Amino acid sequence: MTEKQCTLREIVSVSGVGLHTRKCGTLTFNPAQVNTGIRFRRVDLENQPIIEADVDNVIDTSRGTTLGKGGAVIHTVEHVLAALCGMGIDNVLIDLDVEEIPIMDGSGKLFVEAIRKAGVVEQNADRDYLVITEPISYRNDVIGIELTIEPCDRFMVDVTVKYNTRVLDKQSASLHDMKDFEKEIAPCRTFVFLHELEKLISRNLVKGGDLTNAIVFVNKNVSPEELDHIATFFKKPKVVVKECGVLNNVELYFENEPARHKLLDVIGDLALVGKPIKGHVKAFKPGHFSNTSFARNIKHALL
Repeated sequence: MTEKQCTLREIVSVSGVGLHTRKCGTLTFNPAQVNTGIRFRRVDLENQPIIEADVDNVIDTSRGTTLGKGGAVIHTVEHVLAALCGMGIDNVLIDLDVEEIPIMDGSGKLFVEAIRKAGVVEQNADRDYLVITEPISYRNDVIGIELTIEPCDRFMVDVTVKYNTRVLDKQSASLHDMKDFEKEIAPCRTFVFLHELEKLISRNLVKGGDLTNAIVFVNKNVSPEELDHIATFFKKPKVVVKECGVLNNVELYFENEPARHKLLDVIGDLALVGKPIKGHVKAFKPGHFSNTSFARNIKHALL
């Protein structure tokens, strides 16, 4: 039986602050016509330019995936794209009144909840899958990254991360049925090592972070003065390092939540291929640059 394309039943909005810009903005999901795909519209700019969710529009991957077209940009698109893919949305117009997608809780959960609130409706057009017929890959042998996709009758993802640290070494996560996305993958939050966080703070980034939208791993001895500085920056009375090597900002939902979040990122970045995929993805040490490079390899091989 042929699957139908889907869009939203109603308009729905979410508001929040951007992780790096600290700009508070509103993101609005609008139903869209068949075969229009996922598009972003910067409603705060003159002529309200539209940027298609297309890997050829990726202009930066240093702190998330950024899309740009004609001078307009949208930062940190990966979590909302993963939520749309996980909920089976083919066509949507996303209005945004700032340059960065709200970080929300650092996962795709709140976007999924908004989509569920709006409702999903089938449309009068068949879903056009990108069917993998032979293996396609991306490799970076210098840092040991490898992503491959092989033929499969559905979309499946296996992810392995490896950080060679005391608090976070090797983890794996899998999603073999998209029906499990909402419960098993969507709630999994972004994460950072403390030394990375300190560098971001020194560069005046993560201005929208509040220690509730990221898991912070601590892989070094930290002085009370350093912890006090972090607490002051994030306006917290006190932060401490728990026995598991995680700051006391959050509790883990899953033991392998970092690997699950990386899987969420893979789904979001591969949505930039522009069509739902039938194939089995295996990703080792993925990141936004490798994910989008891999998406570009897939698109240009098959479209």
